[in-house]
Amino acid sequence: MSKGLGLLSGGLDSILAALALRRQGVEIACVAFVTPFFGAERSLKTAQMLDFPLQIRDISEIHLAMLKSPRYGYGKNMNPCIDCHALMYRLAGDIMEEKGFDFLFSGEVLGQRPMSQNLSALRAVANHSGYPKRILRPLSARLLPITAMEDEGLVDRERLLDIQGRSRRRQQELATEWGIVDYPSSGGGCLLTESSFSGRLRDLFVHRPEADVTDVELLKVGRQFRLSPKAQLAVGRNQSDNEAIKRLVRPSDTLIRADNFSGPLGLVSGDAGAEELAAAGAIVVAYGKGRDKTTVRVLLQQAQRKWTIDVPPMPQVAISRMQII
Repeated sequence: MSKGLGLLSGGLDSILAALALRRQGVEIACVAFVTPFFGAERSLKTAQMLDFPLQIRDISEIHLAMLKSPRYGYGKNMNPCIDCHALMYRLAGDIMEEKGFDFLFSGEVLGQRPMSQNLSALRAVANHSGYPKRILRPLSARLLPITAMEDEGLVDRERLLDIQGRSRRRQQELATEWGIVDYPSSGGGCLLTESSFSGRLRDLFVHRPEADVTDVELLKVGRQFRLSPKAQLAVGRNQSDNEAIKRLVRPSDTLIRADNFSGPLGLVSGDAGAEELAAAGAIVVAYGKGRDKTTVRVLLQQAQRKWTIDVPPMPQVAISRMQII
C-alpha cells in the first residue's frame, strides 16, 4: 500500500483530494500549518470528522521570513501564494522523508485561482518546493503531466480526477456522492488576502522591516496608529482586544491606559520617545470616558517601570491622520 501525506486546509478541495486517494487504497495522513495569518481549526475538525491522522505545525517564523521577500511576489493583496504553497510543500517534504511517505498531495485545482493555480504556477510551486517529482494534485491530475507516482503504480491515474476552473459544481457533486455534508464554504481563511489587513502589514514592513511575529500578531488587535516611522500604537476596541494586548506585551513595549476613567488599553511598540508616548496617551484617552476633559492622567508601564503623564485627548481629525487603515 502506498502512503501519501496531504496538505489539509480543511476546505472541500483538500477533503476531496484525500478521499480520492483513500478510495483507491492509498494510506492517508495529513499536515496542517499554523501562522499568524491562518490557523488549523478547520483542518482539525475535518481530520476528526473523516479520521485522517493529522500533524499540526507552527511555522510562523519561517513563514514571516518568506513573506518579507517572496521570490514570486504578492497577489492582489499581501498574499504570496506561490511562495507560500512551495514553503508548505518543502516543510511537508521533510516530514515525508522522515516518516517514510511516498508522496505529497494537496487539493489544488488547475485554473481555480488564475494567478496561483495556472499550469505555470503549479509547476513553479513544485520546483521551488524542492520536491517536484513527489507532488500530486489528485483533483486535476488527469489534466496535468503524468507524475512519477502514477508511473510507479503508487496511484491509479484513471481513478484520479480532471477538475479545472473556478466553478465549484463538480466538487459539490462529489461531496454529495461521497457523503460529505459538513464542509466550509470556499474562500477566506487567510488574512493575507484581505485588503484591510494587508494595508496594516504593508505599513509595518515599510517602516519596520525587522518586525517579528509578535508585531504581526498585534496588527490583528483593535485600532492601529503610526506614531512615527519607528513607533506604532495598538488600541483595544473591546475587552477581548485588551486581553489580547496583555498577552502580547513584551518588556520593550509600553502599556498605556487612563488613570481615573474607564477606557481601552493601548500598547506602543517599536522605538518610542516621550513625544510618541504622549501622542499615544492622547489617542488612548480619546476613546475613553475622559474624552471630553481638558486633560487626562494616563498610566504607562514598560516592564517593571511605571509612571504617569497628563495629556489632552486628541481630536478625532488628528487621530484619523495617524490611523493605519
